[in-house]
Amino acid sequence: MAENKEPLLKHQVVYHENCPGCKLERKKELHTGIPLKELLFMGIVVLSNALPISSLFPFLYFMIRDFHVTKRVEDIGYYAGYLGSSYMFGRFLTSVLWGMAADRFGRKPIILLGTSSVIIFNLLFGFSTSFSMAISTRFLLGFFNASLGPIKAYASEVCRAEYQALGLSVIGTAWGIGLILGPALGGFLALPAENYPHIFSRDSIFGRFPYLLPCLCISLFALMVTITCFWLPETLHKHHTPMHDGGGVIETMEAAHGHNQPTKSNDSEKGLNSKKSLIMNWPLMSSVIAYCIFSLHDIAYAEIFSLWAVSDKKYGGLNFSTKDVGVVLSFSGFGLLIFQLFLFPIIERILGPIMVVRVASIITIPLLASYPLMSMLSGFLLSSTVNCASLLKNILSATIVTGFFIQQNNSVPQHQRGAANGIAMTGMSFFKAIGPAGGGSLFAWAQKRQNSSFLPGDQIVFFILNVLLVVVAAMTFKPFLPESVKKPYEETEE
Repeated sequence: MAENKEPLLKHQVVYHENCPGCKLERKKELHTGIPLKELLFMGIVVLSNALPISSLFPFLYFMIRDFHVTKRVEDIGYYAGYLGSSYMFGRFLTSVLWGMAADRFGRKPIILLGTSSVIIFNLLFGFSTSFSMAISTRFLLGFFNASLGPIKAYASEVCRAEYQALGLSVIGTAWGIGLILGPALGGFLALPAENYPHIFSRDSIFGRFPYLLPCLCISLFALMVTITCFWLPETLHKHHTPMHDGGGVIETMEAAHGHNQPTKSNDSEKGLNSKKSLIMNWPLMSSVIAYCIFSLHDIAYAEIFSLWAVSDKKYGGLNFSTKDVGVVLSFSGFGLLIFQLFLFPIIERILGPIMVVRVASIITIPLLASYPLMSMLSGFLLSSTVNCASLLKNILSATIVTGFFIQQNNSVPQHQRGAANGIAMTGMSFFKAIGPAGGGSLFAWAQKRQNSSFLPGDQIVFFILNVLLVVVAAMTFKPFLPESVKKPYEETEE
């Protein structure tokens, strides 16, 4: 008689009928292509949350001036830094809580909360008539802005394994584009009665509230995104049976027939209960720490670039108008979109996320060192040089951010991704809260030392930004950043 070589324990995947996570896993099993609709949803959610973060930077200089809170022009940078930091300080206080809520109640309700906060508080910021009102509304916007952490977890869960880099690339792309188009909108649409007097009169609502128009446009976009997100599928598993990181629950044929032998599910439950806490997960925490240092650099650069571009040439600036800044950032946003969607997934597949971060950090250093020299240019040569430099800088920054996103999601299983991204958001928000205040103070200090013998004027600003990049690049090497974050997290039985 022929020997039966079929294994005694035959595993099968069991999908729970009313579980949204199981429904999505079933859909991923049946449809092996790229989830284009879900990727589009993720992109517009991230874009709506990223737009207001830095949209104020091009007009922040003029807003502080109009509030009449400073006695000298050179002190505007200090107050601009405090206002820029208020958003990130609010988000720092709540990011872990929103991440934990996303792990418990689902990704979708927390994402909806974040987009709704943009509708309300960003619009109120546009109506600000005093420094205290402006800083309060920005703080509340950050406090309730809960979407980015859950959406990063969502990106890892809604895509099949072979498309997870693409999913996180969409997040990084939309985030980078939002941080560029936000200031572009602010630059084009702020002070409309001055910039477009043939369309907006000084007696209109936009004449009385000169910074309302860009905020209104962003809030209307967030309203459309919030409505669209009601069709967003949930990814979180909502049943109590232990599951693997990939989705469905694995049970044995014997368990289905009522045998009392131990099953793989029981082993998995034991393994899950004995996992180390996220704080003790060094592959995750090392990536988060390096990400936080870069976030400090990134937000400081975003504020300093706009302040530097609109400041007078006698202070080492470019003497740009808000519209000029808008043109530069719009050009950068288009180039970033092309690169991240079509080139980044290929580069990441070849180099891996750690090498991508390392190379991009190193290339950015000489690029930033050349910025102070641009103030010596004029006319077409100046505008073309600034456009190309800004485009390259923003492409490299988005590449670094996306590389960190991939590393962090590779370091944890699904049931911890919301909290893990919440930790990353908390750390990032804390450093980004320091960034605008530090960047604004640094810029104001540099304005007063134009005749210094060591790195005069804005040269010291870009030198310090480069020091942060050197630290980030150093952190991508062993033993600080382990090689294990290159691979997706694999659960093991203990």
